Amino acid sequence: MIKKEIISKYQLKIKTLNYHNRLYYSLSKPVITDSKFDELKKEIIELEKKYKFLINKDSPSIKVGYKASKSFDKFEHKVQMLSLSNAFSIEDLKNFEKKIFNYLNKKFKFDYSVEPKIDGISASLTYKNKKLLYGVSRGDGKIGEIITENLKTIKDIPQNIVDPNFPGEIEIRGEVFIKKKDFLKIKDDFANPRNAASGTLRQKDPKETEKIPLNFIAYTFGYVDKKNFEYQTEFLSNLKKWGFKTNKDNTLLKNINDLIDYHKKFESKRYNLEYDVDGLVYKVNDLNLQNRLGFTSNSPRWAIAHKFSADSASTKILNIDIQIGRTGALTPVAKVSPVNIGGVVVSNATLHNEDEIKRKDIRIGDIIKIERAGDVIPHVIEVDINKRDKSSKIFKFPTKCPSCGSNTLKEYNKTTKKYDAVRRCLNDGYGCERIAVEKLKHFISKDALNIDGLGKKVIEKFWDLKFIKKPQDIFNLNFNKIKNLDGWGEVSVKNLKNSIESSKNVTLQKFIYSIGIRHIGIENAKLISESTNNVLNFIEIIKKKQFDKFLNIDGIGETQINSLKNYFSNHFNVSIVVELSNILNIEKKSVNKNGILKNKTFMFTGKLDGISRAEAKSLIEKNSGTTLSTVSKNLNYLVIGQKPTRKKVEQAKKFNINIINQKELKKLFN
Repeated sequence: MIKKEIISKYQLKIKTLNYHNRLYYSLSKPVITDSKFDELKKEIIELEKKYKFLINKDSPSIKVGYKASKSFDKFEHKVQMLSLSNAFSIEDLKNFEKKIFNYLNKKFKFDYSVEPKIDGISASLTYKNKKLLYGVSRGDGKIGEIITENLKTIKDIPQNIVDPNFPGEIEIRGEVFIKKKDFLKIKDDFANPRNAASGTLRQKDPKETEKIPLNFIAYTFGYVDKKNFEYQTEFLSNLKKWGFKTNKDNTLLKNINDLIDYHKKFESKRYNLEYDVDGLVYKVNDLNLQNRLGFTSNSPRWAIAHKFSADSASTKILNIDIQIGRTGALTPVAKVSPVNIGGVVVSNATLHNEDEIKRKDIRIGDIIKIERAGDVIPHVIEVDINKRDKSSKIFKFPTKCPSCGSNTLKEYNKTTKKYDAVRRCLNDGYGCERIAVEKLKHFISKDALNIDGLGKKVIEKFWDLKFIKKPQDIFNLNFNKIKNLDGWGEVSVKNLKNSIESSKNVTLQKFIYSIGIRHIGIENAKLISESTNNVLNFIEIIKKKQFDKFLNIDGIGETQINSLKNYFSNHFNVSIVVELSNILNIEKKSVNKNGILKNKTFMFTGKLDGISRAEAKSLIEKNSGTTLSTVSKNLNYLVIGQKPTRKKVEQAKKFNINIINQKELKKLFN
């Protein structure tokens, strides 16, 4: 490669890096994975090492992050907030320690402070006279953005320190992040937890920031006027005394081999943590030694981030299996050559549905790139067409159920006016073997009858042995036969027997949910159970096919009604419910029939003040009232809150229905 081509290639990579830096640091909208971002930086640095004539002010070996936004006031860090250099292999780690010895011109032993590298947003907190003075983003490492008021909304950040040993002035640094469980509530608004944290901190209105449950973990310091600690681990202990949260997985290790072992162990549990991590940070524990080692142009010599294995990898599709779920959904799963992703060996990858296979043109024998995010099954990102065998054939999705041979169908959605992406087996019951097995697994699951000792694998085994074919068989098991199976004994059989016996006492809500009807989840099962009151009423409705009675229930719509109609059009499904009702002790709901709202019906529109709609509905029902979901002649009161739906108000006026506000509703309760 001639010099001109090398420079052109290098400048293109710098330009690409600047583009992604802006998306990542300034706009909080990255379009590539962290591993791809790290790979791009590494390629630039390797080019610079190989060709000494390459240099650019925007190189990752010189520059950190991206310039501060114009939306916030600027703040110059007293001590630069530099990024860490990365280690991706054991060799990288050994080279890191070797450079320390070379710089000090001496080989000796020292400890490493080890801390998880949380995937969040770096922030700096300046305290003076024990009070929080400034809260600043990292920016480009030299100049950040003042986001003090936004950071003050985070409960983990103390605004006043009471400890007498707290320095007169200190800059404490840490990571702002969102826990995985909290991100699930807002996942429709952000690409990932890091984007959510970044976007939230960049809100102009702190009240908007306060709505998102941000967290802060402190891990180091920048400027300090008087350092009364000598080790990183000692500083971390002080942080806790001062009222800051530190990571419970911080530890102290002796040498490179210890670091490697700890990294392997920690990587295996990374997906079980309550926050996202992308590696571990190793710091020379002795702060005086840190001071001696100092910094390169963009990173400290005394610390390194040891990244975890990439969350994606390439592998080969060995076969495509069609799995059938409880509701008849046909889900294609790729059986792939085992590959290590994030410390976990993966041999399956979901292909989602028929449309996804067509869109990506996925075929058996293809070389694919798969990605694993959290504990979910990995999915296919892309196919490497260049490596495809010329004899490969387009995968034909089955139009007949692979389990029972029944016809399959893609349902037409009247709302979207499109056919669903998922194809389903039309044998909605126990006539399809795979559907039957999945229904049995659902029946014994935690939110249903919750039968301990009868897990998914046991259900599979008992099915193969013909011990169980339908739910009621569970209550007539031959325990003497089970006792003779491998892995079973007197104690385990006794525990299973007791667990099955105790599961017979069940609420109507759990019983309805356990049946496994499509579109009837826990909440819908609760609404139906409250409406029918007891199992005899429920059975009468399904025998007489009077499902339209449920249309007046707020929360039950045509989708649920049609699903009930389809499910119980199968006489075998009806017989199972009847048989189970004779075996189980289904609790009858106690209802106050003579409350002050007896024979009164209510409907809500608009936002209520100081009370949720669910709580208001509960109060009405406790006082013998009923809530409806549609405006009709059967409605007595339309309760309006803030911004009511105009159409509902007009319909209520048309039917001469009482339209009342919240205060008037309270009067009805006396």
